[in-house]
Amino acid sequence: MRNSIQKLGKKIKERREILHLLQSQLADLSGISVRTIQLIEQGKANPSLETLLKLSDPLGLNLEFLLKQPIAKSNIK
Repeated sequence: MRNSIQKLGKKIKERREILHLLQSQLADLSGISVRTIQLIEQGKANPSLETLLKLSDPLGLNLEFLLKQPIAKSNIK
């Protein structure tokens, strides 16, 4: 579970940086606090669905992309 939260945070951070947004700018656009964004990006917070929805719009991402985990090669037969 922890690994999934870290991957989610990494996706959010990477997209924010691609868009050249500061955490404070994303906070203004999404209505989510800077501290919460920091914790999510560090993989230290498990964001609610509501929080992900608020973040996904200004980042131009859909929830499927944020929540989808790649299939591990070891699980493919």
